[in-house]
Amino acid sequence: MTVAVSLLFGAALVGWLVPRFLARRVVSGGDPLVAVVAWLASATAVVATTIVGVVLILLPGHGFGQSMLTALHNCWSSIQHGSVPNLEATTGALGALLLLGLGVRLVIVSVRSAQRRARTRADHLAVLRIAARREGETLWLEHDDPLAFSLAGRPGVVVATEGLAKQLTSAQVEAVLAHERAHLTGRHHLIIAIADALANTFPFLPLFKLAPGVLRELVELVADSAAVRVCGAEAVRDALLKVSRNGVPGTALAMSGTSIDVRVDRLTHGRAPTSRRRQLFSCGLAGFTAMTLPVLVASGAMFAVVTVACPA
Repeated sequence: MTVAVSLLFGAALVGWLVPRFLARRVVSGGDPLVAVVAWLASATAVVATTIVGVVLILLPGHGFGQSMLTALHNCWSSIQHGSVPNLEATTGALGALLLLGLGVRLVIVSVRSAQRRARTRADHLAVLRIAARREGETLWLEHDDPLAFSLAGRPGVVVATEGLAKQLTSAQVEAVLAHERAHLTGRHHLIIAIADALANTFPFLPLFKLAPGVLRELVELVADSAAVRVCGAEAVRDALLKVSRNGVPGTALAMSGTSIDVRVDRLTHGRAPTSRRRQLFSCGLAGFTAMTLPVLVASGAMFAVVTVACPA
């Protein structure tokens, strides 16, 4: 029981504190891709640690051979015979129901969201393919406002307006297109979809509740960095100040999507993007640390309990 409670405590603590730590790292100029990896790895670790903790509570003293159905049966049997279920049976039954309920909710929310996004994206693409002029992977629309966005799909597409080409320099146009291509190659639309599903399923922890908004900001910063590698910070900054956000579909990601002031400041005063090798190392380290953090916190909690209960 101590191990299970410690794991749940570690998961909860990570779910509360990690968002603040990552937010400070990004504000201080940290690599946004590292923050994205750390956030997703932390979410995965919290979910996995919670499942293990609930399973251990569900099966105390019996190993993993006893199933959820057995725990529920024992609890129901006690009630049928007019006796109050013991703590072990009650905890096991509640754990089984909680685990099953959250799992079912996550599946339902994910499937419904995916279907809704797919329908909306298909409708937009059907209209765009009729009204737009295709040039490589980019669809060009006759519109005066400088606008561009990306739509996920198989394959994904970048949509831009003729106003973009008329009002921006060639370097700025390339910066905008590089930004939108980075959204597609980085699978940023999928990241946002996962964040939405987790937030709707586990809204009681900041790590999940804040994920959609924070990850939207982070993927824009990641796409900015990718565009800087191709076109330079000045072109990306100037393009960001000129593009419009009017007319962007809800399922799309656009350069003008969010946190304009923060991104302009980073492009003006921030550090140059790190090398690919260093970025890969940092992402791997961040992912490993995030995945093991709940267990490390749980180990610390168990050590503290043992120290208090069994002083030398």
